[in-house]
Amino acid sequence: MTSGENTGVQAAIDASPMSGFQVSIVLLCAAIAMIDGFDTQAIALAAPQIAGAWKVAPAAFGNVFAAGLLGSLVGALVFGVAADRVGRKPSLLVAILLFALVSLLTPFTTSTGALAAVRFLTGIGLGGALPAIISITSEYSPTHRRATIVSLMFCGFPLGAVVGGVSAAFLIPAFGWPSLFYIGSLAPLLLLPVIALAVPESVRFLAQAGNRRAVETILRRMKALAAWDGEMRVGADEPRASIATLFAEGRALGTVILTVTFLLSLMLSYFLVNWWPLIARQAGMPMKSAVLGVAALNIGAIAGCLVIGRLADRRGPALPIGWAYALGAVAIAGIGLSAHSAPLMLTVSAVAGALSIGAQMCVVALGATFYKTALRATGVGWLMGSGRIGAILGPIFGGLLIAAGVSVPNLFLVAGAVSLACALGVFAMGWFVLRAGATAAPAIGAAAPMAGEP
Repeated sequence: MTSGENTGVQAAIDASPMSGFQVSIVLLCAAIAMIDGFDTQAIALAAPQIAGAWKVAPAAFGNVFAAGLLGSLVGALVFGVAADRVGRKPSLLVAILLFALVSLLTPFTTSTGALAAVRFLTGIGLGGALPAIISITSEYSPTHRRATIVSLMFCGFPLGAVVGGVSAAFLIPAFGWPSLFYIGSLAPLLLLPVIALAVPESVRFLAQAGNRRAVETILRRMKALAAWDGEMRVGADEPRASIATLFAEGRALGTVILTVTFLLSLMLSYFLVNWWPLIARQAGMPMKSAVLGVAALNIGAIAGCLVIGRLADRRGPALPIGWAYALGAVAIAGIGLSAHSAPLMLTVSAVAGALSIGAQMCVVALGATFYKTALRATGVGWLMGSGRIGAILGPIFGGLLIAAGVSVPNLFLVAGAVSLACALGVFAMGWFVLRAGATAAPAIGAAAPMAGEP
């Protein structure tokens, strides 16, 4: 057995076909990601209706949006560390219960201040669920399919955003804006007992904790027990999960590169999602085309991440993800040059979503794979929290550019440059961290899972 990781359990997972039990775990994690995407889209689409009902300026909702993203940052960091210390499953259940109950309070708020407070707490729960579902999915996936499966699971987020947009189009005119949040709260409350009964603790977390009986039970349900050699890692010499450990023992460079890449990538995504409709309207597009543009970005992202994830499994993550970001930069710049034609703009938007946003979803899998089991949820939480900072900065940065009178083509040129910067970050990760880990594993140690840790 190699030092530093419970390879016996992972070897059994790798040697066995993907079971229906594992598929059900991934689908349930995807359902949580869908709820996150639904909620993100719901508040954005409900905001104009709330502003009209409360007779407040739409600009007042900037703080509301920022509060939700700030809550997600806090939740990802706090629940990420908790998931590594007490387990993925309890952390996930608490996060789901928190955002379900707090979101239910949304229709009862009567001021933007109260709404911002509710969105902050909701964001803590939503952000807190992400490290757990990403870690669980990663740790129940075979090594050779991990990038594809984690990316597939995370497709739930843009799919939830699309569902949120379609639901808002029907529910708000018929039942008012509160109906979106009643549904958004009911869904996780109904899902909570299903998660509690059907999703076990991560088998690799249990192996790390030395719980042999639980590992045997889960591997039996996975039909992988016969492939297990019985080796386990007690984990007595593992560092206690904390943010500081992400920068120790050779992990610092990889953590810094991934942190910057996540921040820039989420800044780009939220810039596109938040400002695309307004920019399209300023360019003379009808509102229908503006809404369809956001849908095209999300649908393109779903298709793109599946292809990029599969290529990442076959050829390693750096080149497919890096080139997707780089080509996505060209597509994003092309959005601004296609404003004269709605069909062309929608097509280019779908391509941009497939490449740049698809790559962003795949870089989540790269982050999950970079950190070993003992630090995975903490690492993912840190990266998702860093991404939330970018998500806050994206709309602000876009607003400053628009206020400065930057033209539509130049706006998307700047956005394309951000995608190119993400490409450089992923290429640097491949060359300076992953490649170095493959040729000098002792120097990288635990920080080189792509080379030695499954």
